[in-house]
Amino acid sequence: MRLVTIVFERLPMVWLLLGLLFIATGLYLGFDYKVTFVYLIVGAFCSLYGLLLFIFLRIERPRKSTGSTLSPHFISVGSGAAMPSASGSDMSQGTPQAGHDAAGPG
Repeated sequence: MRLVTIVFERLPMVWLLLGLLFIATGLYLGFDYKVTFVYLIVGAFCSLYGLLLFIFLRIERPRKSTGSTLSPHFISVGSGAAMPSASGSDMSQGTPQAGHDAAGPG
């Protein structure tokens, strides 16, 4: 079911890309061929259909609830620092590391 949702959400981009490819092919052939106008018309139709589909999907998409969104001041709440620094007393204690004994030097 998740795959169907992913494909359905990407359909407007597929239609838009298909329309742009038709338009590019029509321009590549040049206006000497009578088929060029067919390519341009089909490309314009596909592009407009993709844009309309994108707009309708955006309108019909359910709105996110405000309870799940973060407030704009989320980072600045609290002490004012995103990550408080360690105090100097933590570093001066000299925690024992691997390979050293806890008694200290000597």
